[in-house]
Order: sequence, then C-alpha cells, then structure tokens
Amino acid sequence: MSLIGRDPKERVVERFARHVSSGKARFFQQAGIDFVIGRREGIYVWDLEGNRLVNCHCNGGVFNLGHRHPRVVQALKRALDELDIGNHHLISEHRALLAERLARICPGDLNRVIFGVGGGEAVDTAIKLARAHTGRPGIVSAVGGYHGHTGFALAAGEPKYSDPFRPLAPGFYRIPFGDLDALREIMGEDIAGVLLETIPATLGIVVPPEDYFPGVRELCDRYGAVMIIDEVQTGLGRCGRAWGIETFGVVPDILITAKGLSGGVYPISATVYRDDLNPFFDHNPFIHVSTFGGAEVGCHVALEVLDILEEEGFLEHVRRIAEIFREGFRELREGHPELLIETRQRGLMMGLKMVNEACGPLMTLAGFRHGVLTIYANNDTSVSQILPPLIIGKREAETVLESLDRMLAEVEAVLSGAQ
Repeated sequence: MSLIGRDPKERVVERFARHVSSGKARFFQQAGIDFVIGRREGIYVWDLEGNRLVNCHCNGGVFNLGHRHPRVVQALKRALDELDIGNHHLISEHRALLAERLARICPGDLNRVIFGVGGGEAVDTAIKLARAHTGRPGIVSAVGGYHGHTGFALAAGEPKYSDPFRPLAPGFYRIPFGDLDALREIMGEDIAGVLLETIPATLGIVVPPEDYFPGVRELCDRYGAVMIIDEVQTGLGRCGRAWGIETFGVVPDILITAKGLSGGVYPISATVYRDDLNPFFDHNPFIHVSTFGGAEVGCHVALEVLDILEEEGFLEHVRRIAEIFREGFRELREGHPELLIETRQRGLMMGLKMVNEACGPLMTLAGFRHGVLTIYANNDTSVSQILPPLIIGKREAETVLESLDRMLAEVEAVLSGAQ
C-alpha cells in the first residue's frame, strides 16, 4: 500500500491543523498555497493532486542531491540491515569514520567533530565551545542572520524569533553583515566568538565583499576570538566548492554543517573544529552529549553523501549549471528592469532582489502556477531564494529560468494592477 495520498488533501489539512499546527495550516490556506507534498523524486515534488514543481527551495539545502537519491536510499537500507542509532556514551566505529571523512574534506586543520541532529544544535555546540575555550561571554552575529531556533542559536538571531522567549542568554551582539568597521568597533577582550553564515539566506542571499571574511579572520586572530562559520545552507557543494567559505580563501576555527549532510533521508549535523580548541572537551569528555547526534545509520548515509560530493565532475557540474543561471539572470534583469533590481549568486546559492517586500511572496505564489517551488527570504521578503538541487541538469535549469521569466511577468502584472 502506498504511503502517499491515503486521504484527500482536505482531510490531510484538517488533521494537520487539528493536531500539528493550526496557525501554519491557516496561513497556507489564506495564502492559497496549501500545497501538500505527495510523490517526490529527483529535482521534483508533486502535490497530492498530481501537480509537479521543480524544487528550488530544497529546504535550505536538505535536498542538495534531490529527493530520494537512489544511492542515498540504498545506503540507508544497507545501514538498517546491520546498524541502529548506536549509543552516544560509547566509542563508535561509524562516528569515527564519518568524522575522519569530514576532517579530510574540510579546509585547513579542521579535524575534530561533534555530531548533532540539526543545525541549531550544532550552532549551540559551537557557541558553547567558543565560550569554554576562551573563558569569555561575548558572541557576535549578524543583523538579519539566522542560526536556528534553539537556545544559544536563538539568542544569536533576530528579535522577532526570540523576543517571546525572553529573558535570553546574555552576551550576544549583532552587527550589520559585511561591515568590517562595525565588527572592528565591537571586538574586544570579552568576545569569545564571531558567528556568521557565509551567505545569509534568510537575510536575502547577501554575498559579502571579497575582503570581508579575510578581514573577519584577521580581527578574530588579533583579539583571540573564535571564528565560527555557519555552513548549514552554503556547504556541501552549494557554492561550487565543498564549502562556501573556501570560495573566500579563509579557514575558520569552527565550521557547522547540517541539512545537506542528511541526504534528505536521515537527520544529522556536525560541528567541526580545530585541534587547538580541543583541550576543553578533552578534559570534559561527557560535558556535552547528543543522544541521537551522529546516529550510526545516519553516519553511513552521510558517508554516501560525501562520496557523491567528492566524485570527479560533481562540483564542476555545479559550477557549469551556476553559469547557466548567471547568464539567465542577466537576461531576466534585461527583461524586467523595473522589477528585478539585483541578482545575487555564489554557485547555486541564488536570490532575486525585487523592488519591494510584497514581491517575494508574490513570486512564491506565482511559482505554484508555473512549476517552481521557491520561497522568499523571511528577513527581506523582497528577495526570492533560488536553491535548486545540485544535480539539476542543463535543460532543467533552462526550464526553471523560463518559468522565472513568466513568474516575474506575473508579479509585474499584479503590482501594476495594485497601483
């Protein structure tokens, strides 16, 4: 019996509203996007009524390899034949294998790994390590950034997510992203770490100046602070290299990865850090634990994800497809000069900046009518995020660009009718 479509959409939505989230169900229904995912395969998702969309949302990179990649699914099946979650108290063969592999593909001397379940947990771990290592309280993050909904990660994010839960953990400071002068002004002997996304997605796919991260590195070194780079969305090939920060030629002290490491089938995250940060955890090996972090079945899946990432031609393919989008975006700018004011791109981490904050939601709505699943940046709703699976082909990318052209035209028509 199929697991998909056992009930009509109306029944599914009603049950979801009654038992999961009434507010979310109401929001989607009022917006006219009560899309219930049914079948999913490769770069596509279908709703329960059979409507197909190219997934250019990818849940922030969870589906970097598309949906149900055959090799990833087989890896999970193999793992279930022999493994289970494992026991986080004990030494694990499979956590060790995955940690060794992550260390191998990470830049510089990042070679120690703490596993978790999701990105927020991994961010919390990084902040704990930075504070424990330095003995300082201060954590600097970016205005408009997003690092998760857990404790320390929440304190590092926007007030609209954290204000209802005050009092928050103290010692957090936020500065404009990409502004070295602002960072220079706030740095001091009380700062434990600087936490930044390589390219903040929720802020609107903002690509910083090329000298920004080298400058952050220099300031962290000068003040003895820990440089923490959140690669939850930009990592694992999204920017055309294994890690987005590599495209800036910088090695952080801590790198955080999650979403895409799961292969879309088993949740896992990792906080990867340098040896010189290890003394604290070496002396306190049981002070931080995660029962399901680095589940052994998930480790085997993640190893397959890394196998695919490191295969000859994989990253070159990402870069080739990125060039197709780069040229397509140029044409979109020429075709919609009054609506589309900026295109933002690093590899396949892409965003379309439009004239006002209504445009992102309108693009999302238009996408449902033109075969593209995309969402707007929640901290700058004038930006439509475009994050296709990294496995998307040339013709499929061209089809997405054709759809984006029609979607932009629809937004223009709506805006012109509203004036």
